[in-house]
Amino acid sequence: MKEASVQPGTGSKKSYVVAGAILSCSYGTQPTRLKRPFSHGVYVKNKAQMNIGDYIPGVNIKSFGNCSSPLNPAVQASQMVDIYGVKKAPCIPALTMPWLNGKSDMRIEGQPALTQNCTHQCLYCGHIQIENDGQELD
Repeated sequence: MKEASVQPGTGSKKSYVVAGAILSCSYGTQPTRLKRPFSHGVYVKNKAQMNIGDYIPGVNIKSFGNCSSPLNPAVQASQMVDIYGVKKAPCIPALTMPWLNGKSDMRIEGQPALTQNCTHQCLYCGHIQIENDGQELD
């Protein structure tokens, strides 16, 4: 088990992200947690450290509740409408590439480390960001 040099999880945008971090999507109705089925073998505060390759829908990133993106075909076909008249459908993230802005000088299993300033973009134009690095969460 390797221990990464620890940076405090005080909201610093450069802090390392660990399993259990909180993510949000601009078109989602609720936050979700970043998951890691198996550790990369590197830990921060006894939690598995993540890399930019931890973006797989349904494995690393679960649903953000409901999606309201007008570009999502499921939303376009949906009959579900909120109290403001906005169409929604169950969120199934459509992600095809790694997180952006990883820390390239810190490699976790050969890939740049995931930091709190990393972002992602869903194919339906949802902007995914890391709200909490997960270091202090249960």
